[in-house]
Amino acid sequence: MKRTIPLLIAAVTGFVLIFSYFIPPTASWGDTAMIWFDILAAIAIFLGGGNLMKIHLQKISDRRAGWGFSAVTIIAFIVTLVIGFSKFGVSPAEQFPEFAWSGPVLQEGGGFKWIYDYIYLPLASTMFALLAFFIASAAFRAFRAKNTEAIVLLVTAFIVLLGRTYAGIWISKPVVEWLAVNVTGDSQAFNMFRLDNLVESIMDIFNMAGNRAINIGIALGIAALSLKVLLGVDRSYLGSEE
Repeated sequence: MKRTIPLLIAAVTGFVLIFSYFIPPTASWGDTAMIWFDILAAIAIFLGGGNLMKIHLQKISDRRAGWGFSAVTIIAFIVTLVIGFSKFGVSPAEQFPEFAWSGPVLQEGGGFKWIYDYIYLPLASTMFALLAFFIASAAFRAFRAKNTEAIVLLVTAFIVLLGRTYAGIWISKPVVEWLAVNVTGDSQAFNMFRLDNLVESIMDIFNMAGNRAINIGIALGIAALSLKVLLGVDRSYLGSEE
């Protein structure tokens, strides 16, 4: 029963959301299901927080490698949790001035907003900045002209990268205009071969076509996986059989 009931709940909820989207009279069913989802998600936050504390406290207790990072994680989690729940530094909302906690948690000047602006955002920006180096390393390995496909990829990437810069426009514009004047007498005849225009053509035609094919494949995969979950074929989200 401990596996059958979750399967039934997942199946019934999933089909209710599908019916509510395609059948207008059942739209309220989907709204009710989403309200229950929000309630369960709020409960799951406490379960996730408890599991986070358990894992990192065990790591600190056993003095395993990297336990110092676990200590930082726990301290940051507790401080953020306390400041967020207490709404430290938040002023009451104008509609409810008699209630001290009525203001939004991300109010300017509040403690949680300060943590978000001056701790979380700089750290997130740093992580994304580091990704640029990994992307550059992967691009260097991928853009080696080993075969015809790699050569096409290399040439296309070079055009897009150079065409996105002012230098690309500055270099290609006079060359294209000179060729057009000497070949046809019209300086605008070969305008489509300017790097900035080539980039637009690549992104709007070839790149968009590829993205649409990928998105169609993703949509079909999501539909197939969703049906497997709703019909109980895929039970991996329930954990092991033990």
